[in-house]
Amino acid sequence: MFLVEAKRIVIVICGALLNALSLNLFLISANVYASGFTGAAQLISSIFNDFLNIGLSTGIILFVLNIPVAILGWYKVGKGFTIYSVVSVLVTTVFLEAIPVVALSEDIILNAVFGGVLGGTGVGLTLRHGASTGGMDIVAMVLSRMKDRPIGIYFLTMNSIIIAMAGLLYEPENALYTLLTLYVTTRVIDALHTRHAKVTVMIITHKPEELQKAIHDTMVRGITILPAKGAYTRDDKSMMYLVVTRYELYDLERIIGEVDPNAFTNIVQTTGVFGSFRRD
Repeated sequence: MFLVEAKRIVIVICGALLNALSLNLFLISANVYASGFTGAAQLISSIFNDFLNIGLSTGIILFVLNIPVAILGWYKVGKGFTIYSVVSVLVTTVFLEAIPVVALSEDIILNAVFGGVLGGTGVGLTLRHGASTGGMDIVAMVLSRMKDRPIGIYFLTMNSIIIAMAGLLYEPENALYTLLTLYVTTRVIDALHTRHAKVTVMIITHKPEELQKAIHDTMVRGITILPAKGAYTRDDKSMMYLVVTRYELYDLERIIGEVDPNAFTNIVQTTGVFGSFRRD
């Protein structure tokens, strides 16, 4: 268990480093913005620095923006998930303050693309190992647990504001380059982590009762248990059928590995669900 948590901490730190490198080496100097709270922090920092002559770093603003979100996550999502998110934000802030803002290239397209690749890699690795980079990830987690509604509209709204402000405050081209960065970031996250907000999980196991209890101790999700029989061995088994959010995949994988390492698990994309998504 210690090694698993230590690995997750290392991944969170690596993800934070990649996010900081993305901002300080590519995006900030080019006035190209990242997505979510990171992009919002960039935008606020740019406004204070360029128009009000007040020096506020992106890292400090990012930290301040995440304080109320972390409090919300602590009470609404869970202490474990929120702690790793806070660690990610803290380490990102430290790296943003420690790494100098340097323009490695004058080509704004190169800055937009490489900034998006590094940022997407950092976010994707962090999500893949059951943590988050804070900000909109926690907001999405809260919304997904409160109501079964699409969360993409909230990301779209915030990113649309960032893109519009980039075009209004600077050159209109900056908005297009910001859009390019957001597209590259999304594609990289998709490659490293499940792109769908919800996935369907089918688990073939000899220990349905133990798995059901372990899953429900961690997440609030309905589970259907069906009888199953192995075609080759003719063994009687059970198939557990459930739908989870992408944020819960890491914890589900950990639970299955601890309770029944020999279980067979199939994960498929889910375009939508009707009826009760939560446990009755």
